[in-house]
Amino acid sequence: MIGYGAWEAGGTDWGPNPSEDDVIAAIRAALDAGIDWIDTAEVYGDGVSETLVGRAVAGRRDEVTLATKVAPRPDGTGFRPEQVRAAAEASLRRLGTDRIDLYQLHWPDDEVPVEDTWGAMAALRDAGLVLAIGVSNFDRDLIERCEPIAHVDSLQPEFSMLDRANADLIAWCGERGTGTVSYAPLAYGLLTGAIDRDRIGSLGDWRDRETEGVFAPARLDHAMRVVDALRDVGERLGATPGQVALAWNVRQPGVTTAIAGSRNPEHVRENAAAGDLELDDEAIATIDAVLA
Repeated sequence: MIGYGAWEAGGTDWGPNPSEDDVIAAIRAALDAGIDWIDTAEVYGDGVSETLVGRAVAGRRDEVTLATKVAPRPDGTGFRPEQVRAAAEASLRRLGTDRIDLYQLHWPDDEVPVEDTWGAMAALRDAGLVLAIGVSNFDRDLIERCEPIAHVDSLQPEFSMLDRANADLIAWCGERGTGTVSYAPLAYGLLTGAIDRDRIGSLGDWRDRETEGVFAPARLDHAMRVVDALRDVGERLGATPGQVALAWNVRQPGVTTAIAGSRNPEHVRENAAAGDLELDDEAIATIDAVLA
C-alpha cells in the first residue's frame, strides 16, 4: 500500500512554498488516484499541514485513513499526559474531524517516562478520540516498554533502499502484530532519479546542508549507482525509478505501507501507481545486486 506523507504540505522545510490551493490539489489528486492513507503531524509547518489536509479531505473523510503525531517539547505540544490530550484535541480541530484514525508519538522524549505518555495515548483510544495508537522513530526497547500498557499498533521508521538500518526492527514488528509505516521510502527524492549531482546543493532546503544521512557526500556514489539500477529496471517494466523504489519498499518483510509525499499532482499519481507494480525475479536480482 502507498500512502501520502504530508510533511511537504507544511511547506517550511521544502524550498519555495507553493500556494495552499496547489497543496490541496496535490492531496486531492492522491485521493483520486486511490491513495486512502494520509500521514501528517502537528509540527509540519506548525499545524499548516494538518489544516491543509483537513481542507483537502472535507466531504471525503470516510474515504481516507488520517494519521497524525504529537511531538515532544519544545518542537511540539509535549509528552506529559495532559499535553498529549491537548495536542490531540488541537489536531482534531485543525483536521476538521471527530476522530484520528492513527495517533503517533513523533520521536522519543528523554524528559518524560514513556510509560506515562503511552498511558495517555491509551486513554485517548479508550475515549474514542483516536482509533489506533503508534510510535515513530522508536527502538525495540521503547516499544517493549509500551506493550504492557497497551499494544503498539504501528511503528513509523525511516526506511529506503539507501537507509536499511531499521530492516530488522521492521521485520520484528511484523512478527508481533505491529504494522510498519515506512517514511522517506524515496530517500527524500534521491530515488526518483530527478536529483542528480548537479542539483544537490541547489535544492533550497535542508538537503543542501546534510552532512550525514542519504545526502551525505560520502554516500552519493552508492546512491547514484542505485538510481541507475532503478532506472534500468523501470525502463524494462515501464515504470519510473521512484515507482520501482516504492514497489520494492512495500514488499519488504514487515512493511505495511510506505508514505511518499509530494506537492505535485503528477508525482502523486505516479506514486499511487507504484502500488500496482509487480517486480519480477529479474528486477529483484538487479536490485539485490546493487544494494549488496
